[in-house]
Amino acid sequence: MKQTSKRREEILSQLKSEGSVSVSQLSQSLGVSTVTIRNDLAYLETKGLLMRSYGGAIDCQVQEATPEVVQETNIQEKATLHAREKASIAKAAASHIHSGETIILDSGTTTEQVAKLLLNKQGIVVMTNGLNIAATLSEADDVEVMMTGGTLRKKSLSFYGSQAEENMKAYHFDKIFLGVDGFHIRAGITTHNENEARLNRAMCDAAKEVIVVTDSSKFDKVSLHKIIPCDLINTLITDKNIPQDYLHALSGQGIKVITV
Repeated sequence: MKQTSKRREEILSQLKSEGSVSVSQLSQSLGVSTVTIRNDLAYLETKGLLMRSYGGAIDCQVQEATPEVVQETNIQEKATLHAREKASIAKAAASHIHSGETIILDSGTTTEQVAKLLLNKQGIVVMTNGLNIAATLSEADDVEVMMTGGTLRKKSLSFYGSQAEENMKAYHFDKIFLGVDGFHIRAGITTHNENEARLNRAMCDAAKEVIVVTDSSKFDKVSLHKIIPCDLINTLITDKNIPQDYLHALSGQGIKVITV
């Protein structure tokens, strides 16, 4: 019983630190089966100490500030959402890309709009994990396109896997333009898929400057898998509907916030 209590205390400690945890992550870090972890999460939920979600759990304090745990839609559906805002954000992001720079474009629909604005750019190198991004940039004669490699996740048209993560360790880039599924002050930058989150972290590690591009619908939303905490962001490009408490909190952390 003492070992069980200690394990559950560790789960709550990780949850408090990260905002969300996955069953597979806890199973690996605590050295027990996924069945045991699910039983632990079920018990802790009955005590009101967490809220279970698909594949893991979310801290109740995060959930109280976030009425909606965002659900994943496929990339075709995402492309139709907030299209005007994404186009404006992409225009602002493209203005931060200069000749001679090496950049990473994350997979996604906002970053795809950025890619479309690079077709006439010269002398830049773009690494991407997005099949849609690479297809768009294939039309750019003076843009060198690199792929992370890995396994294709068809729902998001993004590549993932240990091969892709290892590949990132061999490079250093000036900037990464990172899309998100959820943006929460406490839970950080989150996404739906654990494998994509790991690769996104590796991509951020390989870049000198982290630029997040997201429309304001993603604020106060949480997905299960954390990419990075907010304090690792250098610049945020979003639309003018960003909540004022986010604008003040992020600016107070020294993050440059650009609204369009």
